[in-house]
Amino acid sequence: MISLDKPTVVLVHGAWADGSSFSAVTAHLQHHGLTVLHAPNPLRGVPNDTKAVADFVAQATTGPVVLVGHSYGGVVITGAATSLPRVSALVYVDAFAPADGESASSLTNELPGSLLNVADPTTVFDFVLPSPDAAQGEYDSYIKRDKFHAMFAAGIPAREAAVLAASQSPAALAALATPFSGEPAWRTLPSYFFIGTEDRVLPSAQQTAMAARSGGVVTEEKAPHLAMVTHSRHVAKVIIDAAAAI
Repeated sequence: MISLDKPTVVLVHGAWADGSSFSAVTAHLQHHGLTVLHAPNPLRGVPNDTKAVADFVAQATTGPVVLVGHSYGGVVITGAATSLPRVSALVYVDAFAPADGESASSLTNELPGSLLNVADPTTVFDFVLPSPDAAQGEYDSYIKRDKFHAMFAAGIPAREAAVLAASQSPAALAALATPFSGEPAWRTLPSYFFIGTEDRVLPSAQQTAMAARSGGVVTEEKAPHLAMVTHSRHVAKVIIDAAAAI
């Protein structure tokens, strides 16, 4: 157990997922006496999503906060924390930690290894358009259900992966392609990285590079992209360590 002045842990999911992907991690954290909240991540675009999380943290918490992001959620916490002086640490779980001018898409494609890095996006994604003449950034993207298990939910039993594929939250292309703008929070805040070496979405080499430039504390496990599902205890330990260090 950690001390009575423990921080609140705020979890931020990524694209094609929702807060339930952190369910097992949440249970572990609560068992250790931590208050845990799931912040809304609309997956509409970096400025919008960053504001949504920052507003939630500012109004739904008191005292110190550990902000945790998975995948695209890492982009969001990198921006949200800059306006939140009560955030004391950042935890990136198979997540993007961008610098100014970098997007989730650009970082995914910077180094080889991502199954999302394809010449024709229609071979990986299904799209839903809000109108026939919608701008590309407004397209809602879904990972094709027949590819979801191998690409996004590797390491998870097929039946469970099928449920996740059916319930995935769409990400607007603007969320993935819009560059991060400004000074990233990891330059000034203690940062912790859980890196899944079997990640087929965000290559572990890219995660390692981002962690190195931030000076972050790194934990590596032979885990897939949804490490908080397959390796929930390991992910929870990284968060607990970050909380205990405050």
